[in-house]
Amino acid sequence: MTSRTATVSRATKETAIDVTVNLDGTGEYRVSTGIGFLDHMLEQLSRHSLIDLTLVAKGDLHIDAHHTTEDSGIAIGEAVAKALGDRKGITRYGDALIPMDETLTRVALDISGRPYLVWKTAFSQPRLGEMDTELFKEWFAAFSGAAGITLHIETLYGVNNHHIVESCFKGVARALRAAVTIDARKADAVPSTKGTLGGVSATDA
Repeated sequence: MTSRTATVSRATKETAIDVTVNLDGTGEYRVSTGIGFLDHMLEQLSRHSLIDLTLVAKGDLHIDAHHTTEDSGIAIGEAVAKALGDRKGITRYGDALIPMDETLTRVALDISGRPYLVWKTAFSQPRLGEMDTELFKEWFAAFSGAAGITLHIETLYGVNNHHIVESCFKGVARALRAAVTIDARKADAVPSTKGTLGGVSATDA
């Protein structure tokens, strides 16, 4: 099987980010964004998806964490999309139901080429560590947009804000792990009647 790895470098006036992913890894990671809580979540994403992730980001944190958060989602999404190539043989769909103490979050995704985020998660406090809780939706929107993934995230119930967001990242990780897995029964075909995934209309795939 062809190696499903990719490296993306993204540089703007606001951030400079280098990302490498290996979809067939073991969940090894090296993450540095300058935002401690975001680092923790991206480490969870790597470990539970089994996607190796190296990410080094330098951003305008003297302003706030918004640009670094959003651009890291874009860069990781672009790297995942690049590593997937023509999507041949992938399972395509994945879902997960993640409990974390009092919290339960449901995630479903489709590597469809049609980016869309449904976000049904709320927080009771404005910050976790040095990170604004409103930025978590921004990260997932940026990631799903760049990766070409239809992504649904719903926290069914929960109280602790740390548990809520961590269950979201772990849920996406587990769903992504299933969706990128090669289906041995159809490893030579794109899982779509259209014959392609990426940039197709909603009725095609």
